[in-house]
Amino acid sequence: MYSLLGYTQWRNFEAIINKAKAACTNAGEDVTYHFADVSKMISLPKGAEKEIDDIYLTRYACYLTAQNGDARKSAIAFAQNYFAVQTRRAKLVEQHLLDYERVQARTKLAETEKLLSGVFYERGVDSKGFAIIRSKGDKALFRLDTALLKCKLGAPHSRPLVDFLPTISIKAKDFAAEMTSINVQQKDLYGQSSIEKEHIENNTAVRNMMG
Repeated sequence: MYSLLGYTQWRNFEAIINKAKAACTNAGEDVTYHFADVSKMISLPKGAEKEIDDIYLTRYACYLTAQNGDARKSAIAFAQNYFAVQTRRAKLVEQHLLDYERVQARTKLAETEKLLSGVFYERGVDSKGFAIIRSKGDKALFRLDTALLKCKLGAPHSRPLVDFLPTISIKAKDFAAEMTSINVQQKDLYGQSSIEKEHIENNTAVRNMMG
């Protein structure tokens, strides 16, 4: 590898490897995993062979080696740019996956709350009562009422709270809402008071489970 990165002598390249190993250690990674010491045979004149030391590098080790190399060498500069581009691509892919998961969680919560609203309506709770019950459920789940939680998250009063919640909190709300939908029907609950109590208990249970 040292010749690929523009080094003509192993001893010069070995100094870069040692710097990369130090960076690996400082990052809390296993040096022996990323920099595996091995030996290999090389051919000599007249058919002779000689055993020399070598190192197998993981992708992460290659990255650290390039970062600690001499950037004046064109090969090192190319390697540094390559890893910078690949890191950026990986971050974009990761963010895309996280955004997709969040959209899926929000869609699922919207479906659950739509179903829950219908269950409530059939059992004597109007839209105003549904909003009150949902708000009290949020307070049980997050230990803050909706207004204070929006303030904490920097959410405008006119925007839905769910627009600013992390994905795990959206899923927690969805789980609690599903529990309420099932339990209200199984326990045959009617009226805002009894359903509100059930929803608060379910959100409290989800909070305790997450804790």
